[in-house]
Amino acid sequence: MSDVCASTGDRGLRRLAAGTLLVSFQGLQAPDWVLRGLEGGLGGVTLFGFNVRDPEQVAGLTAQMSGSGNPVISLDEEGGDVTRLAYHIGSPYPGNAALGAVDDVELTERVYHSIGADLARCGVNLDMGPVADINTADDNPVIGTRSFGSSSDLVARHTVAAVRGLQSLGVAACVKHFPGHGATTQDSHLEIPLVAASRELLWDRELIPFRAAVEAGTKSIMTAHVSVPDLTGDLPATLSGEALTTLLRREMGYDGVVISDALDMHAITEGVGLVGGAVLSLAAGSDLLCLGPLPTAEEIERVLTGIAEAVAEGRLAAARLEEAAERVDRLREWFAAPRRKPAESNGIGLEAARRAVALSGAVTPLTDPLVVEVDTPPTIAVGDVPWGIAPWLPNAEVVRVKPEDADAAALLGRSHDRSLVIVVKDAHRYPGTRTLVSALLAGRPDATVMEMGLPIWRPGAATYIATYGAARANAQAAVELLTN
Repeated sequence: MSDVCASTGDRGLRRLAAGTLLVSFQGLQAPDWVLRGLEGGLGGVTLFGFNVRDPEQVAGLTAQMSGSGNPVISLDEEGGDVTRLAYHIGSPYPGNAALGAVDDVELTERVYHSIGADLARCGVNLDMGPVADINTADDNPVIGTRSFGSSSDLVARHTVAAVRGLQSLGVAACVKHFPGHGATTQDSHLEIPLVAASRELLWDRELIPFRAAVEAGTKSIMTAHVSVPDLTGDLPATLSGEALTTLLRREMGYDGVVISDALDMHAITEGVGLVGGAVLSLAAGSDLLCLGPLPTAEEIERVLTGIAEAVAEGRLAAARLEEAAERVDRLREWFAAPRRKPAESNGIGLEAARRAVALSGAVTPLTDPLVVEVDTPPTIAVGDVPWGIAPWLPNAEVVRVKPEDADAAALLGRSHDRSLVIVVKDAHRYPGTRTLVSALLAGRPDATVMEMGLPIWRPGAATYIATYGAARANAQAAVELLTN
């Protein structure tokens, strides 16, 4: 592709346009087009699991990119199910649901401080977290254990703690997903979810954590691709001036950086397209556009050209790009402030997971255990991050089954005279999982059920363990409880 800031058209305008883009790329090293783009003013990059091998490699990658410019380097590191640094092995930190279950704001701040230290050592300067959504819909397909809970005040105090923990080390927090993605039963990766909330309900519920984050000084806020008819009409909030300028800027007084959620999601691309979404989101009030993992270098070039053309045609004010550049420059100045060197990891993730895990019933010694892990399809936000308890029970027989293919009678036969442990993830969302578990418990009411998602459906097992997440730390804490 041509250089991101090629000489075609107004060079200054194209540089301003490029400064709004957070691009992505495949591979463990930055390709030449990204390095050239950073030299020409590209705003920065968003890293994903496919960019990560280990911390040392990420540190080398970020150093390579920082040598070509002054980029915002971001990724989603929420702890729990959503991790990029530990994408191939699972996070050493429990996620927000576990932290909300403990409800110790000092612990949450320490966990996010440790996450911030991991990111700072790798050269990442912006974390696309924490999630400030209030999980009021049990069947929410995209938030779930990523939320601190279903109470506005609980979510608000832990969001503030997370912001403080990250930003104490010079890693910018990006509180998401404004104005709230918790009351949806649809996935914005696939469609535009509807939030049927009045403005009054938004102020009384969804906005409470965001208002607290603004007061706590969060450096950035991420938009949501959700439609709130009383606020945004038919538009997703990412494209709504009423949401981003009137509500967030004027009414809530926020003057930090606004970052769009990934524009390659169907909620945007199936409606106005990638280029149209970029232009409309900037016009609505976004300062940085997360383009997501799908757009190619050529598509990113078309986005850049489309932004420049929108300014030339009067559909987007050049002053809006200048305002965005000013805010991002302030963020870069904040990045550059001297801070203490991040400490090495202190095991806080496992400590937090141990405090979160909850037991109902009695634990009995395991005898030649058969572990049945009921497979759960990965969500797009989480990706294919490994989960389960096999690494922590090396002497057990572990069977991973799909509920639609599993033979309950055969599994019961294999479990004869053995301890049976059934591991599920968000069983409340999958009827097939519940049917299989119920069939297994009918034959083995003495079995242990371990829920590694939200503990909403509680079957009548002799022993029930809730971990509030499926991170590596959650699994280890649960097995410790099961075996000690």
